[in-house]
Order: sequence, then C-alpha cells, then structure tokens
Amino acid sequence: MFLPSRSAGAPRALIAGWLVVSCVAGALALPSRPAPLALVSTAWPPFTNPAGQPRFALDLVEAALDRLGLTSTTVFVNAPQFTTSLLSGPFDGSAAAWMDPQRERTLLFSEPYLENRVVLVGRHGADVSAKALADLRGRRIAIVEGYSYGEMVEDAGPLFVHTNSEEDSVSRLLQNGVDYTLMDELVVQYLLSNYPKESATKLQIGTTPLLTKPLYFAIRRTYPNAESIVSRFNAQLRDMIADRTYHRLLHVGWIAADVNGDGVPELVPDTDATGPIAPQHPATLFSTPRTPTQTTEPTGFYVGGNIYKDWASVPERYKNTASRPPDPRRSTGTIFKFTW
Repeated sequence: MFLPSRSAGAPRALIAGWLVVSCVAGALALPSRPAPLALVSTAWPPFTNPAGQPRFALDLVEAALDRLGLTSTTVFVNAPQFTTSLLSGPFDGSAAAWMDPQRERTLLFSEPYLENRVVLVGRHGADVSAKALADLRGRRIAIVEGYSYGEMVEDAGPLFVHTNSEEDSVSRLLQNGVDYTLMDELVVQYLLSNYPKESATKLQIGTTPLLTKPLYFAIRRTYPNAESIVSRFNAQLRDMIADRTYHRLLHVGWIAADVNGDGVPELVPDTDATGPIAPQHPATLFSTPRTPTQTTEPTGFYVGGNIYKDWASVPERYKNTASRPPDPRRSTGTIFKFTW
C-alpha cells in the first residue's frame, strides 16, 4: 500500500480518512495478549513476596511466563488458607507450590525449577553436623517470623527464637543471642558470593539440609491449554540457566545444572569472565536426581557457549578476565545487607 501524493490531487481530507481507517484496521489485526494468570501464594521470603521484596521464585516464574507471552498476578493469603484457595478458590494456580497427591488431582505441575534446602548456620567453629532438628534439642535457633517452615519446626525439640529477617537472624547469632539460625542454601550462596571474607571467618555453615522440598509452578487442569503452558514453561527452564537468567535473579555467581539435557550437570558461570580460579561454592539447584538416569555431580564447565570437561580445558581468554560478584541491582530479587 502507498499514500497518494498531494501532487496527484488527493484531497487532504481523503488522506486523513485513509490514515484513520488504516490505523483502526491495523489495531484490530493485532493479536490480543491473554488475560493474566490469577495465581495465589503465601508470603515466604526469599521465595515469594510482593514486588520489590525478596521473591526468588516469583521472579523466575514471571520471567519464564513472559517468554511465553503470558503475564500473571499473585494474591497473597495466610498459610492456613493456601491449599483451600489453591484448590477451591477463584485462582488459576500458583507460581510456587509443593506437590502432593491431593493437589495433583486438581493441578498440573511443571518440572521443579528450584529446591528449598534449609541448612544450619552457627558461629565460626560451631558444630553444625546435626542431621535433624531433633539433634538440637534445647538449643536456641533463630527463625524468621512468617516463614513457612511448617511441620519441620513443630514439636521438633529446639527453642525457636523468632526474628524480623535473615539479617536480624545473623546479627543475633553473632551477638550470641542464639546458638544457630536456619537459612536456605540460596541465601547461604548469596552470603558466600557477596561476603566471602566475613562468611569464612565468622560463620560455620552446615552441609546437611534439615528440610528439602522441590518447588513447582502449578496450573489448574481445567485452565485453557494448561498442558501446553506447562510444557512450554518446562522448555524455558534450561534456556534460562544457559543464558544466565537464573544467575541474575538468584544473585549467584555459579550454578550446577544440566544445560544440554544429557542428565549430567555442568558448572555454569554468570558471565564468561570467569576469572582464574575454579568455583569454590557453586549453587546447586537440585540435591537429588530427578530421574534414575540423572546425577547431581557436575562433570564439566559451560563457558562461552561450549562445555569443557574440566577447569584446565577452559580457555585462558576467559580466565584472564576479572570475575565479579552478582550485581544486587539486577533484579527485584532479594538484596540482603548484613552488618558484620
């Protein structure tokens, strides 16, 4: 199509009318964006929270849905209301849910995209070898008020001291106000990446998770194209690791994850400027294999779009650049500021 020139004698009113009709026709031809998914959640920092507050899980799910051309809104309810709201309420699903048989009857679950692993943290030199909370009977343990620790802490034995935040928990620990604090491994990774000296000299971090739960995106089975949405969501997860979206939103420098689908995880940096030293504390998304043919032990390094079998094989051009900690301004995810 072309616009008639004034030299051809086209009246100005005709031109204006043609423009109006063309704009209206073009607007009508544009595909409409689907209505936002109506999701429900509890407030559980650092995984779920309103925008601008710690919300690892919601950030990841919203990023994946955006790649599918979908948006979502999340309503927050109290923990006792969550399951009823999820299964019977006016919601399409949840961005962050644990799986159980009752929920599976109503909801389609994605592949797990994160794993909640809570570990024990003490002052430097403390014994953090406990395998269960029952091993800590009588000890004072800081837990954040409002966190959904659920059945893990009920009648477990220790004396739980409620705090205002992760920062508050660490502060009380260092001031001898408590014996230990419970902390998710993702928050531990943030501490190790952003406060390496302070973490090494002031904290003792346990390696045995006292609670492990995979985290899923779930959508009501009756929602239009639910199976397609879940399938396409799953396809985005590996790409989001390879293109460093996970690193950006989780604020970690290295992630151990399977980027090529062979069932074996690789170590993936948040930038190809790896620096000269192999990662000492990579974040592990999953502590147990999701299928019998998978493993959790990484066997290579994914750098510059290629997989190298060991650190010695990674080209020097990547190691000769200075590595850097994650930029806390890169997302709406958690930004912890600890006073040591």
